[in-house]
Amino acid sequence: MPPDAAPPENDRLRTFVGAVLTQAGALVEAVAPDLIEVLAPEPVRDALALPELTQLGFGAAPPAGALRVGIESDWLDRFARLFDQRGRTLRRVLCPELRLPAEPERALGHELALDNATHRLLGVAPAWTRYLLFVFRYAAVSEEKREGLVSLGLNLATGALPDAILAGVMPWLDGAEDDAPMPSAEALPTAWEASRMQDSLARAIMPRLEVALAPFLKTLRRRLERDQERLHDYHNDLHREAVRREAQLAPDDPARHREGLRRMAIAEEYRAKRDDLARQYALRVSVSWMQTLELVMPVARFTVQLRRRKAERAFILDWNPLARRLETPPCAASLSTERPRLVCDEALHLLTQTGLAPCPACGKPFCRACHPAHCPKCHHPAAAPLFAPAASVSARP
Repeated sequence: MPPDAAPPENDRLRTFVGAVLTQAGALVEAVAPDLIEVLAPEPVRDALALPELTQLGFGAAPPAGALRVGIESDWLDRFARLFDQRGRTLRRVLCPELRLPAEPERALGHELALDNATHRLLGVAPAWTRYLLFVFRYAAVSEEKREGLVSLGLNLATGALPDAILAGVMPWLDGAEDDAPMPSAEALPTAWEASRMQDSLARAIMPRLEVALAPFLKTLRRRLERDQERLHDYHNDLHREAVRREAQLAPDDPARHREGLRRMAIAEEYRAKRDDLARQYALRVSVSWMQTLELVMPVARFTVQLRRRKAERAFILDWNPLARRLETPPCAASLSTERPRLVCDEALHLLTQTGLAPCPACGKPFCRACHPAHCPKCHHPAAAPLFAPAASVSARP
């Protein structure tokens, strides 16, 4: 990269901001690789809190008088005011050539690995589906703050979360021609009720948040443990010294009583400081909806029979012709897409190992989809999530 060139991420952000401002009616001129000059009309000035003529910098140290623009600052909120509700939802109708997989049983076996049950392919047929790709913004606040974007995909026909499949479809959208005609309503899956959508998104976003925040949480834990150790060592030394002095004094000596009070005060102060640390490092996560992309396209629909002991049930999965891959069914308890999968005895739910783990109290495995609140044998509460979003997750497809 040339010495005077802007880093790729700064260049992408500058291109995005320039395009947004131009579309909003501002005059934009690039004066340096990471600096633009903006002449803004009144609506843009009001939404972005900008003067009429200003310079926006995208590097770590912009020139004097220029405003620095970065994704970690409040600029996302400013652009949200500028966009208002524009660009929040988009529908694309795709119609690629539908070629059925040459070996459907092999494709099914690759995606549906079961440890305690069997499956059988009943049939494959062409169909239409609706994918929803949601983008959420999260903010994690503790001693420090972390912000970012997390996305998840949803197939309204099967309930699967085909993130990997949609990642393979997205590059095709840039080169796609005009949208194909919308198929008839009878050929498409119906929209979900708001309560079902809300519950599914709230559960599905948790594993993605845990992955996105894992480095931040690791740093917080390391710093918390370090501060707790320092706090303990300091008060432990004070406590030992108070005990030593108290032991050297006679039982009827008033100084012994004072040392005992001092020892109790040290213990009380330690508990208070430890509680302060817990509040200081407590984590609050908020999640807000940003965008929804709806993709309507043909798929190959697999009808699968699941067998566990003497019970059986059928369900469907979609094979995407652009990604050339079969979607992975989600865990019925957590909506995670991890593998391998287990099957519960009660309702034949597909679960991750965590979803069918033994109860920590009585040791009996139980299905977290059938019994989300507690163990059915001993009523021990189910494990709480690592953290809970402070705001409810909402979406408007």
